[in-house]
Amino acid sequence: MPDGNAQERSEFRSAQDGLMLHARIVGAAQPGRLPVLFLPGLTRNHRDFSALAQMFARDPVAPRQVIALDYRGRGLSARDPVWQNYNTLTEANDVLHMLAALGIEKVDVIATSRGGLIVHVLSAMRPGVMGAVVLNDVGPEIGGAGLAAIRTGLGAMPKPANWTEAERWMVQAYQKSFPALKQADFQRMTRALFKDGEDGRPVADFDPALVNTLQAIDFNAPLPTLWPQFAGLRGHRVMVLRGENSLLLTPETVEKMRQAHPRLVAHTVPGQGHAPMLEAGDLPRRLMRFLNA
Repeated sequence: MPDGNAQERSEFRSAQDGLMLHARIVGAAQPGRLPVLFLPGLTRNHRDFSALAQMFARDPVAPRQVIALDYRGRGLSARDPVWQNYNTLTEANDVLHMLAALGIEKVDVIATSRGGLIVHVLSAMRPGVMGAVVLNDVGPEIGGAGLAAIRTGLGAMPKPANWTEAERWMVQAYQKSFPALKQADFQRMTRALFKDGEDGRPVADFDPALVNTLQAIDFNAPLPTLWPQFAGLRGHRVMVLRGENSLLLTPETVEKMRQAHPRLVAHTVPGQGHAPMLEAGDLPRRLMRFLNA
């Protein structure tokens, strides 16, 4: 691996409704190789991918440029005054708008959780914008227990007095479902989810109004599925990762995905839950090998 970090820069572009969106660009464009677009989870942001982006951009054999997007209301993107716009259709349009504004016609995609739902929407809207696709602990069918756990977790988000408290909460909240992670991993998770507040205390780096998007879900009724949209990915090379302890993506759903997509590559990530940290263990090597095949 080359010494030093790949160059990084922030790009800001207006969405279709004028809201300012942010993307983190890591590394240089590589002739003959598609850039890799990273799409984060519901409340997450580009920092979730900081380590992995550097690994991709600095790969000595097949380096890739990386674009890590902040959805509206997350990270460095502006918050939307209309919280109802925090939906996958609007966010899929934001993805297309940002790529067009950056002059990027096609990307390979690594999508975590919410990002994977956006991929399904894109498969119906503009499948040609995507090359290979990695779905990180998400599929066309969502486990109700996993979604309920996300809603509960959002409602219990702490207001830590300092970074030590924030990290302690992260360990308490996730250690049981992520026994494979080390202290350094939890430190990175903490620094990705929280930012320095105006008073120096860590604050969650997303619009609190995102909680509203989960409050109206009736968990007594069947959750909607995206199997027709998943069928739109049959022409793409697709890998699905499932955290061994995930409640959001079940083994049964992965098996149904195999049947619906005969070329699907599936891998269970040991010792991790929802959603696996992609820079941990042998996942970077697996991802690079899949995308470069």
